[in-house]
Amino acid sequence: MSVALDTPAARLSSDEAGELAARHGLTPAVQRPPLPEYLRQLWGRRHFIVAYARARLTALYATARLGQIWHVLTPLFNVAVYWLIFGYLLDKKAGTGDNYIAFLSVGMFVFTYSRESIATGTWSISNRIELVRAMHFPRACLPIASTLVQLQQLVLSMGIVISICLATGEPFSARWLLLVPALALQTVFNLGCGMLMARIGARNHDIGELVPFLLRTWMYTCGVFYSIAKVTGHAPRIIRLLLESNPGAIYIELARHALLDGYAQLTPHVWILAAVWAAVALVTGLVVCWQAEDKYGRG
Repeated sequence: MSVALDTPAARLSSDEAGELAARHGLTPAVQRPPLPEYLRQLWGRRHFIVAYARARLTALYATARLGQIWHVLTPLFNVAVYWLIFGYLLDKKAGTGDNYIAFLSVGMFVFTYSRESIATGTWSISNRIELVRAMHFPRACLPIASTLVQLQQLVLSMGIVISICLATGEPFSARWLLLVPALALQTVFNLGCGMLMARIGARNHDIGELVPFLLRTWMYTCGVFYSIAKVTGHAPRIIRLLLESNPGAIYIELARHALLDGYAQLTPHVWILAAVWAAVALVTGLVVCWQAEDKYGRG
């Protein structure tokens, strides 16, 4: 008696497969735990997240001779280009205070932190699909680690920004300490956006073609190289409110208020908006990323 080896196996429906697995005591390899348990698992993997972020940072510029210096050089080159175009040729310095170089530098480096956190977060899961399939851990660890990589880069960047501020005549004051809570709120916002975009990037690989365009468009609405208050002075109120409530613009404004002595004073609601955006982004990103916990790496 011979058996045909090329006979196709019977295809089971989802219900039939579920019944067969239950009959033999099989359970899914990856299950989505309740959200409180998921948070406990994330906290339990905190050392893995930090170690993974350090490894990614080391590998990021391993093939570049100047290493991490490129993370500083690239925004500096952008500062030079935008100063030439907007500060010199178009003369759009109105409303930016009396130190346009520092104004532009703070805006560029602070926005770069959010832009890179979102861009790398988008691919943090889909580009590590082998790791996702090989090991069991909360998948949100990956976008969180991506944001930590950018946070480490930011520490180096802020040293350059502070040096530029001092070199261009900004006096050191106690107000500079406000930079710490401003960047802390921005970090929380970036974590939430990174987790949200990781879920989107894991489900739709074509999003990679759209994300750079969206981030570039977002940059032009954040007042990186111009004063939103000055540009929208005669614009409809709704346009002014939308631009001023833009989270990218808010965190840049907080950083400028902390470091630039001659910059306009902030209204109290800016801090409230910064906290609200951070909380909304974190909760939304965490929940959305957690909801697909049992789907990452399939197909």
